[in-house]
Amino acid sequence: MSTDNIEKLYENYGILADAKDDISKHEKEYLEILAAVKGSDKEKRLASQFIAKFFHNFPNLSEQAIEAQFDLCEDDDVAIRKQAIKDLPVLCKENKEHTQRIADILSQLLQSDDTTEINVVTNSLMTILKGDPKGALTGIFSQIHQSTDGEVTNDIVRERCIKFLATKVKQLGREIINKEAEDLIIAECKKILEDVVAEEFEHIMELLTWSRLGKTPAGKKELVQLVAALAFSPEDWHPEDPEYVDRIIQCSQHALPLFSSQVDSSQFVTFFCDHVLVRWDDITTAEGGADSKLELLKILAEITEHCGDVENMQEKINTVYDILMKYLPEAPVATEENSADKDKQETETKQEETSAMPSLQFSHVECALFALHSLCRKSPDTLGADTTRLKALRLRLQYTARLTQGYIKKLKEVTQGKKGQEDSEENKLKIAALKTTSNINTLIRDIFRTPPSFKSKVQLSFESPKKSEKEEKLENTGNKDKPISGQKRHQPITFDNGEEKSAPEKRARSGDRNLKMYTPPSGKYSSRLNNTGRFSGPNPGRGRGGYGRRDFRNNGAPYRRRSNY
Repeated sequence: MSTDNIEKLYENYGILADAKDDISKHEKEYLEILAAVKGSDKEKRLASQFIAKFFHNFPNLSEQAIEAQFDLCEDDDVAIRKQAIKDLPVLCKENKEHTQRIADILSQLLQSDDTTEINVVTNSLMTILKGDPKGALTGIFSQIHQSTDGEVTNDIVRERCIKFLATKVKQLGREIINKEAEDLIIAECKKILEDVVAEEFEHIMELLTWSRLGKTPAGKKELVQLVAALAFSPEDWHPEDPEYVDRIIQCSQHALPLFSSQVDSSQFVTFFCDHVLVRWDDITTAEGGADSKLELLKILAEITEHCGDVENMQEKINTVYDILMKYLPEAPVATEENSADKDKQETETKQEETSAMPSLQFSHVECALFALHSLCRKSPDTLGADTTRLKALRLRLQYTARLTQGYIKKLKEVTQGKKGQEDSEENKLKIAALKTTSNINTLIRDIFRTPPSFKSKVQLSFESPKKSEKEEKLENTGNKDKPISGQKRHQPITFDNGEEKSAPEKRARSGDRNLKMYTPPSGKYSSRLNNTGRFSGPNPGRGRGGYGRRDFRNNGAPYRRRSNY
């Protein structure tokens, strides 16, 4: 019987292929092909190809044809599913009105556990994106929203759709992603940022930075505002919770590449000074994580470099001053005993520098000192206005400089004596330490001028070499699809009793950590992420072929928003 059915399928195919202009008169044959999706495995595979082949010839049967093809996409046999998925783009090749719906179902099919099947889905999505970018994107974004806002959530679909967009859209380039499609991407990405988890944030920012927003000062300012709204709210800042600290760090790191002479960081500087630094002692680090305070200080140093005009600059300088003083060692108080005998004093100094050296966190000092130096450049007279505070600062800086010079001497001796080991990790760390300590000395010299001067320019030891604005413009012109990446950071440099220390290994990218959801302006982190960093929301049961019943059956009904956590 199956053989007869297959012969009938081929017979119907021949009739339709030969009908040419009279093909519309052969609906009966096309309906028999549609019915074959209930037949044997071979019938199903043939039906998938024949349905797609003649789809555009029978607009009156388009709904039935699409439903039949969707049934094949849910078949128990993965080979049949892959064939049907491969044929789906043909349905909207000449009928763009179906693109959104096809993209919607393909997006749902990304939840498959079969890698080869996901590859077929990805290829089909790429095909319809090339044919109708706006329609395809509309379908994908619709599924992203439905996956979290519907009665039954599916975080896996949302996660994979967002990852697909972040990686594949850029590959298509500007020739495919026209202005209309790009406008849609920007608008929908902004909606997603209203309710996003860490890894999603990473992907959405990559996509927005790739868009035209990341190419102009006006666009970068808009991106800065988006990140700032997500990063912090004074009413929703809890430094004692590592999750909140981590959110500030992650968002700020994505904002850093956007700052320039044309895009200032004043909003970030204001929040750091008015809310983060004033509660410095309350800030905690997640167990086993890197030093959150050092990460915050690195960000502070970088954002102050592009700070514009801010209110109450004196207060902000005083706040950074107080943080710096926490990391500068107190100078030993001279007594009559050790000042009476010069030789004895020199001996004690040598002993102090070798065996009783105070703990000095060079990386922390470099960042805090750089931040103070940058802000004082905006208001040169502020630091010298209070002679008592300036004297206290200089006293500690003088002692720090003495310790630093001794450390630099030891580092140079060690690095120069190890020829052929320039590329070793140990040697790279020592070179970074030299850069750190040299920066500290340069900045200290400025503060000891009369009056204090803030003209010296140094490059932070953990920053990669900076490109001029002209070089960046040329790079953006010739390499438009390349995303802006964060700068490489080195391990922190500390100095304790004459021994060099390296801080714990830097934590993984923020998206790989157990970051909970944040819903601005007053939403709190939710429990959408479990201890493995993966989504733990309810996963709909799998139907035929492993998928839950499809929401696309409602043909694009508006999705329901979920309540805030």
